Amino acid sequence: MELPLLLPLLLPLLLLLPPASLQGDHWAQPKALFHFGMNQQKQLSAPEGGSIRIPFFFDYSQDSGKVSNVIISWRWKHFHGDFIYKTTPRLIHKNFENRLLLNWEEGMKNGSLQISNLRREDEGSYFCRVEMITEKYGEQQWQSIQGTKLTITHVTVGTAATLLLREGKVTPAEQTPTQGQSWSLLTPPTTTPFNPRASSLNHWLLSLTC
Repeated sequence: MELPLLLPLLLPLLLLLPPASLQGDHWAQPKALFHFGMNQQKQLSAPEGGSIRIPFFFDYSQDSGKVSNVIISWRWKHFHGDFIYKTTPRLIHKNFENRLLLNWEEGMKNGSLQISNLRREDEGSYFCRVEMITEKYGEQQWQSIQGTKLTITHVTVGTAATLLLREGKVTPAEQTPTQGQSWSLLTPPTTTPFNPRASSLNHWLLSLTC
């Protein structure tokens, strides 16, 4: 049978062949995808004037190859909110000057953002963001979607003083009353036998009367 007569018969068969078979002697490989993740605790609370650590953990494709130029940054209030911290270039929001500390070192996939001397206006959501350059996938960046919601609890003067005493930041002898206030230090009664299992007898108790 002559070639012109075979073409109508071969054409339907050619259309059934996969496109890769028409392009060369190998199958076209699908493009590899970069996988990533970010985990943050959903909610945290801390007292006004205290401190808090907001933990984070991130991960990415194991076949990324060499990773460089890792940048950790934090956003505040909402997903597209203001940046309050950035490792490179160095940035700390004016509302958080001298109050932020990133507990993280390059090469680690987890850490925490520490906020000290908490204020009531610090309340809100915090979102960790990661940027890096990978050998296989190039420049990549991703951010927590839900973030961590921080609640600031109100602390009375008496409660704050008790917390300071328990944390060892002040001693009973250093306590002096301010105007309109009087401090009283309660020690275990001398007539009561010492009981090591009674934890209340192993600590000074501080009370405040206004």
